[in-house]
Amino acid sequence: MLSFIIRRIALMVPTLLGVAVLTFFLLRVVPGDVVEVKLRSDGASVTQATVQAERVRLGLDRPLVNQFGSWMGGLVTGDLGTSMWTGRPVSQEIGVRLSLTLQVAVMAAIIAVVIAVPLGTLSALFRDTWLDYAVRIFTIAGLAVPSFWLGMLIVLSLLTVFHWSPPVTYTPFWRDPVQNMSQLIWPALAVGYRYAAVVARMVRSSVLEVLREDYIRTARAKGVWESHVVVRHAMRNAMLPAVTVVGLEFAFLIGGLVVTEQVFNLNGIGRLFVEAVTRSDFVLVQALIMFLALVFVVTNLVVDLLYGVLDPRVRPGA
Repeated sequence: MLSFIIRRIALMVPTLLGVAVLTFFLLRVVPGDVVEVKLRSDGASVTQATVQAERVRLGLDRPLVNQFGSWMGGLVTGDLGTSMWTGRPVSQEIGVRLSLTLQVAVMAAIIAVVIAVPLGTLSALFRDTWLDYAVRIFTIAGLAVPSFWLGMLIVLSLLTVFHWSPPVTYTPFWRDPVQNMSQLIWPALAVGYRYAAVVARMVRSSVLEVLREDYIRTARAKGVWESHVVVRHAMRNAMLPAVTVVGLEFAFLIGGLVVTEQVFNLNGIGRLFVEAVTRSDFVLVQALIMFLALVFVVTNLVVDLLYGVLDPRVRPGA
């Protein structure tokens, strides 16, 4: 197992290196100049000499190869650089928003798993019954309704029915758990509904496929209780595709909550990403892309390890 983890971590290096190369040079092709946006976006009259001096200060006058070498050297040492717009370290810009986005993603994942696994399993076990149809309607609605629109309905319902709105200012969980949950539970529900719909449909399909396998029929022929057949034999194998979906959706939520964060006035990673692109802050965009790439490769590693826990046949070295 240890050798497998070491090999997978070693394979992450060329993957992240490829992402770094493509990100750096493709961003330089995209139109936009952070200096122009920063100094002249509000119509201010700034001389070309001032613009050039700012470019020199930010190191944009250096050859691209030298800029790339400096950036890669910083990545190796853990230095993500300094934001071209705010002048603060990129690690600080990401760090102050990461806890919020991570908490919403974790809460949405928990909500999705708690709802999706039982519903998907029941839908497969009672196929073509009213329960199956109800679950399928629930999941199709979750796929069809955008999370941000559901979030707007939640906010309007809280205002109209209960005359209450979620707190605007983010409060860390360790400072005030009640206020923190009262703010983040609603975006987590809005995102978790769609999340649950995707996972539930995957669980239903997987359980239906596994229940047709020969070893399931053999277990039933031997008189094994149906609950044991489902839980001990069917669910462990049926959960493999669902684990993949859960992992990928979780990684997507780290940077994909742009509109939902806007609806609930959350200053998270997705909102930071949009601001960085709008301002042509290349250093911050590069760091965010590398961070999301790292989240995806680490999530894939965790999913592979969970495969071995659920199914011993796919364990490394088995």
